Amino acid sequence: MELKHYPIFVSLQGRPVLVVGAGKVALRKTKGLLEAGARVTVVAPEWEGEFESLPVRLVRRPFCAADLAGCVLVFAATNDRLTNHRIGVAAKGRGIFANIADSARECDFILPARVSRHGFHLAISTGGENPRLAADLRKKLEELL
Repeated sequence: MELKHYPIFVSLQGRPVLVVGAGKVALRKTKGLLEAGARVTVVAPEWEGEFESLPVRLVRRPFCAADLAGCVLVFAATNDRLTNHRIGVAAKGRGIFANIADSARECDFILPARVSRHGFHLAISTGGENPRLAADLRKKLEELL
């Protein structure tokens, strides 16, 4: 079955978002969320040192379903496939949209490659099927702008 997506730009200003995991992928997602004004909580047994300099709430332990309370989005970005799957199932059971870093098929939403210049915002998506192509297109468009 083909996944269908509805393109949307969403305001996360002041809204609670959960990131589970604290490696390089989680760090990149966290920085993007902070740029959007989200209130970010990061849950992980350990994290990259750069996390400590970010304005996020850090919780040093494994994920538990109670971490989802009050969140509008969740990002599962651990290095463990089963944990990411479990996070997605728990989020869906609570009606919370989840992005599962290692499984486009399990995502309720995907993150496009983005270009932002002078109030102009462009999102490029391959529906999670070819993120490298989307990133390459983003680079070319940035050069044009």
